[in-house]
Amino acid sequence: MISLIGAPCEAGANVTGSAKGPDSLRRAGICDSLVRMGCKVEDQGNLQAKAPEQNSTVMGYRNFHEVVAWARAVHIAVAGALKEGNVPVLLGGDHSLAMGSISAVAAHCRRKHKSLRVLWLDAHADFNTASTSITGNMHGMPLTALCGQGPPELTQLAGFYPALQTSQIRLLGVRSIDPEEHRAVRRAALPILTMRHIQGRGIVRAMNAALADIVPGTHVHVSFDVDCIDPSVLPGVSTPEKGGLQLDTLRYCMARIAQTGCVASVDLVELNPVADPTGESAKRAVDLLAVLLNPDWERHVQRAFSWADHAG
Repeated sequence: MISLIGAPCEAGANVTGSAKGPDSLRRAGICDSLVRMGCKVEDQGNLQAKAPEQNSTVMGYRNFHEVVAWARAVHIAVAGALKEGNVPVLLGGDHSLAMGSISAVAAHCRRKHKSLRVLWLDAHADFNTASTSITGNMHGMPLTALCGQGPPELTQLAGFYPALQTSQIRLLGVRSIDPEEHRAVRRAALPILTMRHIQGRGIVRAMNAALADIVPGTHVHVSFDVDCIDPSVLPGVSTPEKGGLQLDTLRYCMARIAQTGCVASVDLVELNPVADPTGESAKRAVDLLAVLLNPDWERHVQRAFSWADHAG
């Protein structure tokens, strides 16, 4: 069973619109798309989060109390879905929500003695802290918090510290890193396949590297920030960055991840319908999610593999 969990949060960003993401994905047919593939789907609706203060900057973290409240609400919802044996799909909302979803996944994997791999598809490294961030926006900080850097309200959501080791993470599609963040990424030895790496190696070799040591039984969490796609193809994002993945390339990536048979939780975040009122961005995000979660991927994703063979 796939559990759809809406989290209309944009507190982690400084651009409005991503709070409309969950309902835009529903209008784009996310439920029907998954059901047509043979999935059982339960839409849990949208979460709510109450913060003791609004619009407060704490220790350099913008909208700190709101982000913490949303992370806690998401953590509880994702933990509940995992306890029921379901595949939680978090519909964002901005990427700060991943602090809640992945902390719940990490706690679940520890209880079940399962290996965890996080595949982070994003234009940005999201490895800032308040001291390295240019903006203080917390959608650029979830990975650092999950790796144990930041306020305890965020670093200890999983119930242990840190929730993730950098060796459990693979970043794909990154092309925008702040200067101090770049130094932090290097110090942490964060495994990252930038767009430059992907263009140099080719997508087939890049995905081979990203998935090389995933073995059966691994819990694979895919954190899919739609701004990993080039904005000429998917303009409905808050922080567009040129030079991103094309649709066929990302469809191949999703098919390769599906091929592992290990996808057990997903974030779909940073869709901003205000930036694309046509709704096409939401439809493309839904189509890509369908490739990732297709239970019969062998029959339905031959197009992706044929394209990769042709691309070399």
